[in-house]
Amino acid sequence: MTVSTPPPPPSTPPGATAPAAAARVRPSGESAGEPAVRRPWRVVLLSALAGFLLTVVWSAEFVDRTIGGTVADAVLGRDADTAPITGLLSGIAFSFVTGLAGTFTACNIAALGAVAPLLGAERPLRARLLGTLRPLGWLAAGMLTVSGIYGVVAALAGTGMPQFSTAPSGPGLSPRTVQAMVVFGVIGLILLYQGLAALGIVRDPLERISRRFPHARMVVMGALIGAFLVGRPFGLFRHLFRDTAESHDPLYGALAFMLQSAGNVVVVAVLFLVLALGTGGRVHRWLTARPGRAAVVTGAAFIVAGVFTVLYWDVRILARREIIPWYPTAPWA
Repeated sequence: MTVSTPPPPPSTPPGATAPAAAARVRPSGESAGEPAVRRPWRVVLLSALAGFLLTVVWSAEFVDRTIGGTVADAVLGRDADTAPITGLLSGIAFSFVTGLAGTFTACNIAALGAVAPLLGAERPLRARLLGTLRPLGWLAAGMLTVSGIYGVVAALAGTGMPQFSTAPSGPGLSPRTVQAMVVFGVIGLILLYQGLAALGIVRDPLERISRRFPHARMVVMGALIGAFLVGRPFGLFRHLFRDTAESHDPLYGALAFMLQSAGNVVVVAVLFLVLALGTGGRVHRWLTARPGRAAVVTGAAFIVAGVFTVLYWDVRILARREIIPWYPTAPWA
């Protein structure tokens, strides 16, 4: 009796097309055996739409003055807009408090793109704490380096910089507005590119360096957050900027700007810690329950932040200065 055996599966000839599943785009940093992001352009479209809609409803007046100003006034016990900064200790307190008050200003939504990399697996509490604090430390390193350097620049040459200007905004583009548009436009494009790279649509420029330095991405994200100060038109920050520029003290400038950045992200850092430590690994399980979900969350967050930053700080400002005819905004915005 002859037993028939099934023929071996046909081999793929050279040049043949790979199966569809293997051809899916992989998010940056994933190896060939890891899951891919399905329909990445759908994620891009929906995320870009969310970023655009956020520019339509965002009210800088409400966030900067109603929320930020109220918080700063309450903590300082005085009118933060008009009260003088009377010394080193007063300047240090003002720096941190106004940074805290500026947590919810428009540029800080970009920090939410760092949520996914900070969320650890289900491990003992001490291991989760260390696993969360370590990337937060690298984020702070990038942020404080950039903000500290800018503080030194502001102290040495600040009176001649656009942010020193006290002229009110009006029709046309003031030098202060141009500086904000350029800085946030560049930051927005970088965030957008990071989102596309996370989804595997474009080449990831940090992939090679991340193999040698795993926390390189967090350092870069921190540097971007620190760079917010270079363009920030937030009224309370301009008050601090003018005091720093008039002091001509580079050490004070570096310390003040570093504390401003630290106050800016302390609420976001606490949120990360709560998510990482308080959920017992549930967020991590959700992120890893479906192939490519973590990459989708990371990519979507960066794209929302990038599109919002570019449209809000460039296109919408042009409309508000009547340089382009119209940009849709909600009645309260």
